[in-house]
Amino acid sequence: MADEIEVRAAIAAERHDLATLLIGLTERQWDAPTLCEGWRVREVVAHMTMPFRVSTPKFLFELLKARGNFGKMADRTARADTAALTSVELAASMTDNTRHAWKPPGGRFEDALAHDVIHGLDFTVPLGVGRKVPEDRLRIVLDGLRPKNLNYFGVDLTGIELRADDLDWSFGSGTPLSGAAQDLLMVLCGRTLHAGHLRGDTAARFTR
Repeated sequence: MADEIEVRAAIAAERHDLATLLIGLTERQWDAPTLCEGWRVREVVAHMTMPFRVSTPKFLFELLKARGNFGKMADRTARADTAALTSVELAASMTDNTRHAWKPPGGRFEDALAHDVIHGLDFTVPLGVGRKVPEDRLRIVLDGLRPKNLNYFGVDLTGIELRADDLDWSFGSGTPLSGAAQDLLMVLCGRTLHAGHLRGDTAARFTR
């Protein structure tokens, strides 16, 4: 298992890579759909960078307004931020906070890295930019998965074994569902991928 110094270095590196990519996007790409239903690239980035711009009291106030519904609060905040911030400002928010010490409430730095990796894939995969998450970061995320993380997404993988074909990793047991480890991570997170990313008899269940 990676220690805290390694995990925080991985977070900084991942945010740096994503910020560099974001700076090079066109406005049309910023408005492209993502794997987060109803969100464009700009909403996803607004959500990713929200912890850097929103204080804890403000976060709690917005959550209270949403009657404790985090999904509703996150959607409302992301849309408000994209109305107020340009793509340049959103990219800068990522650039300026590569070493920000944010962790999800009650979470760990591994969860912060997972947040960045997963949401980064939410927009890089559909954009087709061919980005591959470095193996060391991906392994930290995969090794750090806990039942409560998986329960949050509510994906039914009964009777299915996720089997990566680009590194030594598998999850579950049953009928093999194969693909790149980062694509299988997205399956675990309830994302539906485009055709061609997954292989196996159950691939159609997780493909749009």
